[in-house]
Amino acid sequence: MNFRRIFPFRVFIKNGGRSDRLKNYFSNLLSLADVKINGDRPWDMQVHDDALYSRVIAESSLGLGEAYMDGWWDCEALDQFFFRVLNAELNLKITNWHDMLAAARAKLFNLQKISRAFEIGQHHYDIGNDLYQRMLDTHMMYSCGYWNNAETLEQAQEAKLDLICRKLKLEPGLRLLDIGCGWGGMAAYAAKKYGVSVVGITVSHEQAEYAKRFCRDLPVSIELRDYRNIEGTFDRIVSIGMFEHVGYKNYRTFMECQQQLLAPEGLTLLHTIGGNRTVATCEKWISRYIFPNSMLPSMQQIATAAEGLFVIEDLHNFGIDYDTTLMHWFDNFDKAWPELQKHAYDQRFYRMWKYYLLSCAGSFRARKNQLWQIVMSPGGCSYGYHAPR
Repeated sequence: MNFRRIFPFRVFIKNGGRSDRLKNYFSNLLSLADVKINGDRPWDMQVHDDALYSRVIAESSLGLGEAYMDGWWDCEALDQFFFRVLNAELNLKITNWHDMLAAARAKLFNLQKISRAFEIGQHHYDIGNDLYQRMLDTHMMYSCGYWNNAETLEQAQEAKLDLICRKLKLEPGLRLLDIGCGWGGMAAYAAKKYGVSVVGITVSHEQAEYAKRFCRDLPVSIELRDYRNIEGTFDRIVSIGMFEHVGYKNYRTFMECQQQLLAPEGLTLLHTIGGNRTVATCEKWISRYIFPNSMLPSMQQIATAAEGLFVIEDLHNFGIDYDTTLMHWFDNFDKAWPELQKHAYDQRFYRMWKYYLLSCAGSFRARKNQLWQIVMSPGGCSYGYHAPR
């Protein structure tokens, strides 16, 4: 193993002048992305503590994110900073033993097994409906909007919902399963606009209670349940922004569960963020502070999991729309902050949430992440499938 390649900064530490050398290396690295330390452009990094350089070298992306939360550095336009850094693939140039340990842990253990299924709900989705109500649209859709002909977040999310319904060819009388139903936006829309009955499941207590109220007086049932514990038969299945929590060890199980639940002539639609590379772990800062035990699937992983179980009828990538969606979410969050901070949220939370939303926007802008809608059928649509857009 080439330890010098894995730990390139040890050379500088041994040769003396540690602080200056680390700063110079860091500066040279950032120059590859046209980012300057203490520069005057919106995407330049403003460093308040020179200990930042050794922290990032020791802990890579986790150290960078935690240092921002601690106020060690700032940037006027974080989304532009991350667009440039990720577009130049600087994230691949700093690797340490923490990364290798995380990868080994993911290989050895099933971090998304049934006994841990509700952890993501407790950590992320249960933090407060007041936050999400102020950040999201009236449908409470916490996933990418469809901006093809939309000008507002509300229009983009309604266009996404309608696109999904049309892709699933919903019609009155059909029974729809919504895996990861969130706050009930999809279930309510499908029931109202397309006359279907819906069973929605979530692993978040707060989402479940909100969704039950949101969908009252509609043919919608909301259950607090893991996808591996569902029974019955459904004409259609949809999963929006939930597959990111399934984990690569469970992708096949997820597909098998769907096949067992879906009617022979049924359709299922998977709406998920995806990555360009096949990995077994999530980015460390996101995993610790935002989405524990999560990871982004690659197209190869999805196709392998579906092989022999489903025919892929349609694949639609509109990942660039997530950049726009995230920027609208941040704008809503930022405008609502004076009111939100009166609740249980402090300044550290503000910096954490800002870092999360804007770093993700930069990643989608750099096309490092994708948004896929994949329509599948158990044995191929005998009547043929023509995908709407």
